[in-house]
Amino acid sequence: MFKVVKRQVQWGGRTLTLETGKIARQADGAVLATYGETIVLCTVVGAKKAKPDTDFFPLTVNYQEKAFAAGKIPGGFFKREGRPTEKEVLTSRLIDRPIRPLFPDGFFNEVQVVCTLLSHDLENDPDVVALVGASAALTLSGIPFMGPIAGGRVGYINGEYIINPMKSQLAESQLELVVAGTQSSVLMVESEAKELSEEIMLGAVMAGHKAFQPVIDAIISLAEEAAKDAWVLTENPQEQEIKDKLKAAGEAKLREAFAIRGKQERSKRLDAIKDEICKPLVEAQLPAVTVKRLFKQLESDVVRGDMVKTSVRIDGRKPDQVRQIMSEVGVLPKVHGAALFTRGETQALVVATLGTSMDEQRIDALDGEYTESFMLHYNFPPYSVGEVGRMGSPGRREIGHGKLAWRAIHPLMPTKEAFPYTIRIVSEITESNGSSSMATVCGSSLAMMDAGVPLKAPVAGIAMGLIKEGDNFVVLSDIMGDEDHLGDMDFKVAGTENGITALQMDIKINGITEEIMKVALNQAQAGRIHILGEMAKALTGAREGVNENAPRITTISVPKDKIREIIGTGGKVIREICEKTGAKIDIEDDGTVRIAAVNIEQGQAALDWIQSIVQEAEIGKIYSGKVVRIVDFGAFVNFMGSKDGLVHISEMADRRVEKVTDVVNEGDTVKVKVIDIERGKVRLSMKVVDQQTGEDISDKVSPSKPRPPREDRGDRPRREKRA
Repeated sequence: MFKVVKRQVQWGGRTLTLETGKIARQADGAVLATYGETIVLCTVVGAKKAKPDTDFFPLTVNYQEKAFAAGKIPGGFFKREGRPTEKEVLTSRLIDRPIRPLFPDGFFNEVQVVCTLLSHDLENDPDVVALVGASAALTLSGIPFMGPIAGGRVGYINGEYIINPMKSQLAESQLELVVAGTQSSVLMVESEAKELSEEIMLGAVMAGHKAFQPVIDAIISLAEEAAKDAWVLTENPQEQEIKDKLKAAGEAKLREAFAIRGKQERSKRLDAIKDEICKPLVEAQLPAVTVKRLFKQLESDVVRGDMVKTSVRIDGRKPDQVRQIMSEVGVLPKVHGAALFTRGETQALVVATLGTSMDEQRIDALDGEYTESFMLHYNFPPYSVGEVGRMGSPGRREIGHGKLAWRAIHPLMPTKEAFPYTIRIVSEITESNGSSSMATVCGSSLAMMDAGVPLKAPVAGIAMGLIKEGDNFVVLSDIMGDEDHLGDMDFKVAGTENGITALQMDIKINGITEEIMKVALNQAQAGRIHILGEMAKALTGAREGVNENAPRITTISVPKDKIREIIGTGGKVIREICEKTGAKIDIEDDGTVRIAAVNIEQGQAALDWIQSIVQEAEIGKIYSGKVVRIVDFGAFVNFMGSKDGLVHISEMADRRVEKVTDVVNEGDTVKVKVIDIERGKVRLSMKVVDQQTGEDISDKVSPSKPRPPREDRGDRPRREKRA
């Protein structure tokens, strides 16, 4: 019934298995990829005809995790998988980015890649397995795909590169890098690092590229036996004719338009030229979609050719020149920290907010629940590029850019012990003509330092571009939007003066070489140092103490057996503390207590209250307390949290007291001294304390008569209760 074809290869110390022919046989390509006990089903389906009037490649990649893969039932009210998680969105992008450049120009048939996690061993991350499986499925499908590709994860532990480190190993790794590419070149890089040098980062990329070559060989071997017939592509005979007409009518005009320095003015002129040149061709019954697409290609040819020949960019800069930078902090009065970072025509308004552990994000992942105390949210409203657009929940681009900035800053965050705050960063992109994700990195660093977050060092980011024509190439620092759209590479590097913390690379051509990457890394380092210098004009380090609008968090440690007393029955005590002081209190199982309050007095009041609960009474120490109960033989005084002690009638004053109420009443505040503790019961004295000043006056009062031994008191008649 089944014609199963399978290939196995040893990779990173474990076996990778690629199997086809048994599951999802009606898809154009289907591969079951197994690594360890992590299994991903990868399928590919392509539409046999392109949609009319389509001028872009409609590729869709969907990675989805099933809760059953880890033996779980989804949490929440609806017990089924719903909207994609951040992990699913990021993995979908991870697969999309390296495969998209490998489809031929002019191929506009809709293609859908679906990768479904079926089993997860909680040690081998399924993202790389899904990427390899998707590549194999595309190679088998017959859809025009200039692959195969493969990808791998690289760690760096004790000076050595680790291929596909397990989750348990990543905890001690200085690097987590994912690289994807073909047999000859690198297509995509995604990483987070702990201030590593350019040499180490480049070495990691090349180590990963070398390590996945046997995987590509296995995919090719699988395809030789199981691949479907390749699709036949037909060329449009009119394309060359349209190209020639566009070039003759528009090349010179486009060159003049691209000499305009301002983005808005240049865009208006380009739109006018487009209408002027394309309209007659469309009216002559030539396909409108093809005419517009080839006009874009002409724009690209003009810009790219001039840059390679002259090394002069659209806005007149040199290849390694960074646009003018303006950094401002403290721009919003009531927030905890804020920065406005402007680089050329790209601007990010970034705000930092400090909260308590109760504000942490709770995440229910396949490998268990956990909390995240550092969040970075990136927003890209349409007005930032002068357009009208739909506003809604964040898309894949917003989530991906936010995660890149998060990775750049995360290695520099203080420990929870040193800075016990939950931190949320929101980056609002208010202008965009270049890398807004790298502007977010710079603005986030400044905003957190403005809020008083003790970052290990300021961090900055820069986006690099590439124009490659034949064997000639030029690497561009701080690319603009047009250079990104018309170029061959988007290479983003973030870090400190000491090293790289994040690296992301996307390629629009068949790949780049080690030589090009080395040039880009070195040029990016110089640009990053320059940007850090410009940022330092606004702020060189974290401010002393948190912003006055932020909560002050005081951390103390209490004995574990005292936690119950602080919380009280049904949470009664801790609620009372919070309500009466206005502070927020968080208690952990190990006895760590965090008290947060914007007002210093509120925080101190809550701290004093808690300390009074956990402290033990000391003989000879003077306390201030409240009379809570009157009895014939004395008064009970609450002098320390929930602790009460007895002031015997003989200890109330340096004279004979007939009635307790002659001296005190319930609700009175008195000063008392601990004179004895017996079996947990505390005896207090008022007469040895000056009730005005709280001074110990033991040497000025007559000594109390010693209490008779217990056996001598047994025959004494009991005092009758007063009516």
